[in-house]
Order: sequence, then C-alpha cells, then structure tokens
Amino acid sequence: MGHPPVRPLVTESWMRSAAAGVRVDQAEAPITIPDDELADYRSAHPLFRAFPVLEDVLADAARSSDALMAVSDEHGQLLWVCGTPTTLRRAEAIGFVEGSSWDERVAGTNAPGTALTLDRPVQVVRAEHFRASVQQWSCAAVPIHDLHSGSLLGILDVTGGDQIVVPQTMAMLRAAARLAELELLRPDSGHGLLVQDTPGGGVPLDVTGLGRDEMRVVVDGRQHRLSPRHSELLTLLVDARDGLSGDEVACGLYESGTGDSTVRAELIRLRRALGEDVLRSRPYRLHADVVTDWTGVEARLAAGDVVGAARAYRGPLLPHSVAPGVVRVRDRVHAAMTSAVIACGRADLLSSWTRSTWGADDDRAWEALRRALPLSSPMRRLAQAQLDRIDAELR
Repeated sequence: MGHPPVRPLVTESWMRSAAAGVRVDQAEAPITIPDDELADYRSAHPLFRAFPVLEDVLADAARSSDALMAVSDEHGQLLWVCGTPTTLRRAEAIGFVEGSSWDERVAGTNAPGTALTLDRPVQVVRAEHFRASVQQWSCAAVPIHDLHSGSLLGILDVTGGDQIVVPQTMAMLRAAARLAELELLRPDSGHGLLVQDTPGGGVPLDVTGLGRDEMRVVVDGRQHRLSPRHSELLTLLVDARDGLSGDEVACGLYESGTGDSTVRAELIRLRRALGEDVLRSRPYRLHADVVTDWTGVEARLAAGDVVGAARAYRGPLLPHSVAPGVVRVRDRVHAAMTSAVIACGRADLLSSWTRSTWGADDDRAWEALRRALPLSSPMRRLAQAQLDRIDAELR
C-alpha cells in the first residue's frame, strides 16, 4: 500500500519550511525570548489579561489528556506552555517550551506556526510535521484576534498524542479563543484600538480601510460595506478636514482630473449610504466624529507606540486603488509605518513585518532584521537568503 496523500495545506507549508532553510533533522525549535526576559515580555503583551480565562477553560482539560496547552504571541513565540510535569519534560526534547519560536520559518510545519502564517485554524497530525523529531506529536491551533482592529494577537494551541485528533479538540479551541477575545473587550482589560477622533460634530463614523479594497463603515451603530469607488471618496473626505470642491474630488480620483459629473453622481450615492447629515456639500465635507484605523495608526506612531501601531496595521490602505489622492494617503501611512518598524530595531516587529505580504520584499527591513538578530539565531540565515533573493531579482 502507498503512503496516504498529503494535504495541500501541508505540502505548501513544507515548501515554505524548506525554502526558509529549516532542516528535517533539526531536533529543537530555537529559544528567542531568554528566561530572564520572558516574564516582562508576557506581562506587557495584550494576551496577558486573557491568559487566566484560557487557563481556566482549557489547561486542565489538556493536562487530563496528557496534552499541552500553549499560547504564542503574534510572532510564533510561546509565552505559556501548560501541562503535567511528565508531558512538559517530553516536550523539552523538541524545544516546545516557553520562550521558543514555532514560526514555520524556524521550526517547520506545525499547527501554531502554520495557523500564524495562514491566520486560520490548523491541525497537524504526526508525520505531517516537517521536522522528524516532532512527528510523534499531533497539534491543533486557532488564532486569537483583537475584535476592535481585527489584528492577530497570537495563537492558542493544544499539542499531544492521538487522543487530541478528534473534532472536539478544535471546537474547544475555537470556543476558548473566542472567550479570550471577548475578555479583551472588557473595559478593564486594558487593551483596545487607539483611535484618532477627527472633530466635526454630528454622529460617530467608524471607518476600517487598512488591507481592504472595500471599506467597512459604522455610522451611528449601523454597519455598511462601501464599494471601492465610495471607499476612495471617503478616504479623500477624511483627509480633507476643510472639505473639497467637486474639481478637487475629481483630481483626487482621476489622473486627468476630469469626470466631475460622475463624481457628483457618486457623491450623491455615498450621501444616501452614510446619511444626509453626515456628508455635506459646498464644499463636500464630513459632518461627523470620524474614527479610522489608518489615522489610529498614525496617532500611535506620533505617540511613539510603534508596537501598538504595528499590531493595528492590517496592510496598506485600499491596496488596489490607483486614485491619486488615495495613493498619497496610502503611501504616507505606509512609509511612516515602515520607517518606524525599521528604526525601532526590534527583531520581533521586524520578523512580523517581513512575514507580511507588504514587507516580504522590503530589503531595508530584512537588513534591519539581520542586524537585530543574535549571531546564533537561525533567522539570520533566512534574512540573508531573502536579501540575496531581492538583490538577484533587482539585477
């Protein structure tokens, strides 16, 4: 009999692992947060306030099944690993310990690392792991998000033997992750999206546009999804606090600056969607208390909160728009975000940035990551390989 077919999800993960230089015979995952820094790092992380809920809901169930419950940050670094002393000692042999990195790029295919890469629930069973030393284990993992911004905060994982390869495991993980997300919404949780209000009076207008081609807008409690064109119009209006004439709107939408009649028709439709009192004319302007995710990022950067800005940044604003006014705003926010991440020199933020689609070809970020990593880190080899790739493509 032949081997069972390999799932596409696993095949693609193996290819990423091999391309990153992970060795099949590599025994342990690397330690990226030293013991003397772990406590401070954990206490500063948003999931610190949600961990008691996770421990209460899932840790005891994992221990009773001779399995482990683990919580990673958004970079794949294990912040907490809970289990019986015997199971914890067994896991040490593969480096599944607090402070280790299970990012696919350094640990190969595994549930928390692959869930992090794909931002979706993942199960990896025995031989589906890339490294031979991990193939006696099975694991299941789900992402935990900030429900305000949608940003990925970390991964919740259960790792054990064949006893966890049942549908109930994933159902439990999903439920526990949801409880953690709801816990972070509590007013006393200390975590939430920093927003920048734009004075204007009127109803509250909450706009989400980072990493999206169609904005999500909440007007006075009512949610709408705007078309790409209306999303572009709203971007221009948010950026022009004093309002715009019809010609100025047309110049922001079209290279030629023509199409004023089309612009007026679209603005009328946008006014119907937002409300007559929200979008006013002569000049066109927003009469609302505006909160947007991209101005929230800019506010965090202005306050020096690079970590908060990086967590809130879900990608470039309206990434496929070619409207000149949108391109100007998008480039301004993205350039500020890029410069801040590179200047901060933090390996964890740089690793997350270069893993993103918008940072994967950023040679300055890869070089900053290479410099930030200790000489012993296996990620240095990956950073150098990516720099060589970018250089070859440019040549």
